[in-house]
Amino acid sequence: MLQSMRVAAKWIWWAIAILFLVGFVFYEQSGLSGEKVTAGSTVAKVNGTPIAYADLERRAQLRTRDEQAGSGKSLTLDQERRIEDDTFNEMVTNILLAQEYAKRGISVSDAEIRAAALSSPPQQLMQSPDLQTEGQFDFEKYRRFITSPVAKQQGLLSQLEQYYRDEIPKRKLFEQIAGPVFVTDEQLWRAYQDAHDSALVSYVEYDPATIPDSAVHITDAELKSYFESHKKAFGDRPGRAALSVVAIPRVITAADTAAARAKADSLRAEIAHGAKFEDVAKRESADSASAANGGSLGKVGKGAFVKPFEDAAYALKPGELSQPVLTPFGFHIIRLDERKGDSITVHHILVRIAQSDSSASLTDRKADSLSKAANIDKPAEFDSVAHALGLKIGHVVAIESDPLTWDGRYVPGGSAWAFGGAKVGETSDLIDADDAYYLARLDSLQEGGKADFDASRDDIRRELLRAKKLEMLMPKAQSLVSTVRSGKTLEAAAQAAGLKVEKSPTFARTTQVPGLGQATEAIGAAFGAPVGSVAPPVKGQNDVIVLRVDKRTEADRATFEKQKKEQRDQMMQRVRQQRVQQYLAALHDAARIEDNRRIIKASARQATS
Repeated sequence: MLQSMRVAAKWIWWAIAILFLVGFVFYEQSGLSGEKVTAGSTVAKVNGTPIAYADLERRAQLRTRDEQAGSGKSLTLDQERRIEDDTFNEMVTNILLAQEYAKRGISVSDAEIRAAALSSPPQQLMQSPDLQTEGQFDFEKYRRFITSPVAKQQGLLSQLEQYYRDEIPKRKLFEQIAGPVFVTDEQLWRAYQDAHDSALVSYVEYDPATIPDSAVHITDAELKSYFESHKKAFGDRPGRAALSVVAIPRVITAADTAAARAKADSLRAEIAHGAKFEDVAKRESADSASAANGGSLGKVGKGAFVKPFEDAAYALKPGELSQPVLTPFGFHIIRLDERKGDSITVHHILVRIAQSDSSASLTDRKADSLSKAANIDKPAEFDSVAHALGLKIGHVVAIESDPLTWDGRYVPGGSAWAFGGAKVGETSDLIDADDAYYLARLDSLQEGGKADFDASRDDIRRELLRAKKLEMLMPKAQSLVSTVRSGKTLEAAAQAAGLKVEKSPTFARTTQVPGLGQATEAIGAAFGAPVGSVAPPVKGQNDVIVLRVDKRTEADRATFEKQKKEQRDQMMQRVRQQRVQQYLAALHDAARIEDNRRIIKASARQATS
């Protein structure tokens, strides 16, 4: 029994450790465990409370290691940057909440900790196999375990105590914030209608791209007026970096595609002859995220996958295997597990199309030559090396915190490198991506910050250009509506105007609809105009739409009544969560946050260069 408890304690200790590292943990005093704190080690301050650079790096590295272990492959610089941002934001939230506890006099007693430990175990512990009986969490096993000497010896009790010292004040605070919530039957019915009323429409789209920019006149006065009336919408402006980029593509030949297809056929045959799909997926699938779960993609609805994959998956019967399906990602072997309505549960195995060894060796040799440019200090040498290798130099703008793309291709880590302390004129290390090798040079860097008129001028001009073009399209759209109302069909009127009528899928008010968007005026028109009629033209985000309502189905009141209690519980929970999120956002907005991460990172890079 004690041996079993020791095994369970080890498992639970790691679960609690992971909970502290990657969960929503709250404030704990930052420190460097006795190491000397220098001016450069304070990476940020939150209302005067410092965040140590070493502490941020330690937490981010642990999270990076855990995510990398879960995905089974190395992370890009962009992914590492996201993890660091998430970690930093959590540390800021920890400090703000601790300050709020102090203001409100929120504390936790030893008695509260003991009661919570006995009645409300952490979710990670409830999932421990050693604390289950017939697949269900066993409270008695849990209580016997945490009161045993083994739990104390393994350090579990101290870990639990710290968890509840953080968690209980959070619960108290959030109860104060969320307060009582009441949702009326009428509110529930309206929400149910939004999700279950459905419509089917035909529509004509007027594209503003048909109007040349030169046909639109925008004055400086209009630009300034727009800026003054929309200052809050601009908010903080992200940093912008101008980059020169070159690439050596990994050219895929017909022989490479044939080899990938042959491998996919082989894997399918192995499964068809009795091999377990999940075992083959774990061993062979190039989609490491789903491979870790035996190829499972879970339960999804239509629109979740690229079209070739979706068409093949929906054509299968439950339990059936597809033939290899080609998508931009490679060849897939798909197994349909279950279908309920428009939702399906599927597994898949991905075989990527990769270069043959001979093709790859040629590419690698060229990349070796390019890599010599990775350590150059003179910007002009970047150009000369690229020209010598016959490579096209692309000029792109990177936006801080957004992935860098060039000619529709993702350049992994390019954005994170540009905003991670690189100096103007500096050249990146060689970036090894699935589709190509990339090299980037930083040509200019604009720091982010509060938006001003000069920095926002181009964005404002684009917005006014869009709005004016939509306004210019409205008379044409209204003319089409008049033609239809005079007796012509929408199809005939559109054809006479050189336009095409599109058909929508069936959609609800809350649906993201291709061509119509989500929660747009067009969606509203689809549920407002009578069936069979053409609605007045409406402006979308990027077009003008004229639509005809072909069919509409109303939600069933009896079905609504059967699920009303469950819906009320869900809506009340969402309202509470919204209140908490709004409260946390307000705390952040009101805080004095000095973020010196970029300065610290630049100093660290210079110290190691």
